[in-house]
Amino acid sequence: MLKIAFTLLCVLCVAATTWSARTVDSHLGPKDLTRLQKVFVDGLSSNDLQAIFFASLNIETTDAATKETLCKKIVTLHTESKLNNFEKDYYLIGANRNLHCATKIPEALLSKVYSSLDSELATTQEIYYRLATHKALGVQVSEAAQAKIVKRLQEVLKKDDTLSGLGYAFNVAIQLGPSASFIVDRTEDAIVQADEVDGRLLQFEGGLSITALILNGVFGVSKAFNKPAPVTADQAVKFANYLLSRRSVQTAKGAHVLIEALKTISSADKVSPICIQLIGNGQLEAQSPTLNVAIVDLLGKPLSPPVTSLSAKISVKKDGSVLAEKIQLVSKSSDKTTYAADLSSLKPGRGIYQAELNGDGVYKQKLQFKVLGRVKVQTLEVGIAESDASAATRKQSVSYPNKLKDTLTADSTQKLLLKALLVDESTSKPIAVHQAFVRLHNQETNKEIIFVAEQDSSKAYKFDMDVGNQGKNFNFQNGLYNIYLTVGDASLSNSFEWLLADVQLKFNQPDRDVKPSHVNGPLPEIEHQFRVPDKRPPRIVSDIFTGLCITPLVLLFVFWAKLGINVSNFTWSPSTIGFHLGFGGILALFFVFWLRLNMFQTLRLLIPIAVFTFLCGNRLLRRLYAQRNAKNPAGAS
Repeated sequence: MLKIAFTLLCVLCVAATTWSARTVDSHLGPKDLTRLQKVFVDGLSSNDLQAIFFASLNIETTDAATKETLCKKIVTLHTESKLNNFEKDYYLIGANRNLHCATKIPEALLSKVYSSLDSELATTQEIYYRLATHKALGVQVSEAAQAKIVKRLQEVLKKDDTLSGLGYAFNVAIQLGPSASFIVDRTEDAIVQADEVDGRLLQFEGGLSITALILNGVFGVSKAFNKPAPVTADQAVKFANYLLSRRSVQTAKGAHVLIEALKTISSADKVSPICIQLIGNGQLEAQSPTLNVAIVDLLGKPLSPPVTSLSAKISVKKDGSVLAEKIQLVSKSSDKTTYAADLSSLKPGRGIYQAELNGDGVYKQKLQFKVLGRVKVQTLEVGIAESDASAATRKQSVSYPNKLKDTLTADSTQKLLLKALLVDESTSKPIAVHQAFVRLHNQETNKEIIFVAEQDSSKAYKFDMDVGNQGKNFNFQNGLYNIYLTVGDASLSNSFEWLLADVQLKFNQPDRDVKPSHVNGPLPEIEHQFRVPDKRPPRIVSDIFTGLCITPLVLLFVFWAKLGINVSNFTWSPSTIGFHLGFGGILALFFVFWLRLNMFQTLRLLIPIAVFTFLCGNRLLRRLYAQRNAKNPAGAS
């Protein structure tokens, strides 16, 4: 029993913590509303019937000529529109009413709209638009028609219970009243289908339009039938975060449904989130650390009723140490949107702090702010020392923001030294900064070089430059250099750059001119070079090799001349002539290949000659074999 009681207590505590948060980080500000107003203005000048309807619903056109042009334009756009009939009829009649057009709606269209409720409406979307069109015309729907619509709505939902179908069904039920109370049981079915993104956002598949449609419908049904909305405070915060993330919407319909959905969530009792945020950039001066906070609804308007008590717990972010458990913030405006707390009594030092705000025990928000400090140069010494430490260092003190009167002189055998102790102006304790630079600037050439000053064990910043070793970085440019100390930090309110001294630098010039590391202008052209061909052998070697290659052919002709040639079996048949011509052609092709052709060109010519020679040779051999068998039949058998 005790375990069950303890479990219930934990659940209630978690629920209370979740419920009490009810805050978001931002709201629709003046810039957002101005941009959305421009979206509506652009919508009026567009050629989209839907855009003109939603634009006319949010801004009023006072110019008579513009209004008359729009009234004629929407009639033309209605005829050309490819939207569903029930949807474009609603936009035409609604825009006509919003613009207060003198032109009457055609009787044929009105007759079709009046009789539409008697027909079999196919979807919840069509039912919604037909009812909304009757409402725009100021036509009262009879109880019999309402009963028929309720019955039809139940039938359609059995077939189509998609998010879009449920969203339109909720908005239909709001118009039908008590007879459609059955829809209350379906609101929770819709909410559980919301998709969570990164643990911060809740949205429905389909984007802004579907999310706004369902939220307006769910909260509207809860209000119309006096039932609690199936949306927790935590879910309301996540839905609000999603809607605020879509503030950059670019269409008139999107801008309208965004504003309406934010109004709906803002007016939801017990779950509506509010915006608690810092005023300004969250940086407080250490001399007068005043924490200013704004409390408004999601549209940037004062709360009704306003927050009566707002307190804050102030702690250091770095180590979590608490400066004050409960600081009361006092309202500074008549509409109670601005609250402030003077933190001077806490004497906060330079650093980042966290304020845990609690409004009426219901709204909780964590805000991070920064207290800026002021840096002071307690001591600064600059001097010249020998690189080999053969002589004592000559140091001189300089007070901020003065400049050393004497000009320092250093050559390549010496070092330029600087040591500065930076302290917090309020505590006189040494501090570390994000940026501590020493900049040397040559007035004559307008060139500069920057060095980083490092903090030593005594927390003083030191700079040590060996003139001889750094000559290359200065391009060995002798001359007078200004010495600047630059100190900067995100948590400082008085970052500075201080001209503290001049130094005459003398570098040892190199034996040859040193080319600058960065040369302006085009680079030298790169020309591609092929590999140099290998050296050919002497002419006599080539001639001897050629002679050796043709020696067999010469010997053939010599032997033929001495022994004679037996051509008794040679016939003048096509196969015999073709074979010898083909074989001779192949030899001739090889000779030409040796002279000028490449391998691919030779193969392309060789293939057809080789095929021709093969066919002729095959035919020739078959004929010779037949002749031999005819002369010697006994040997053939």
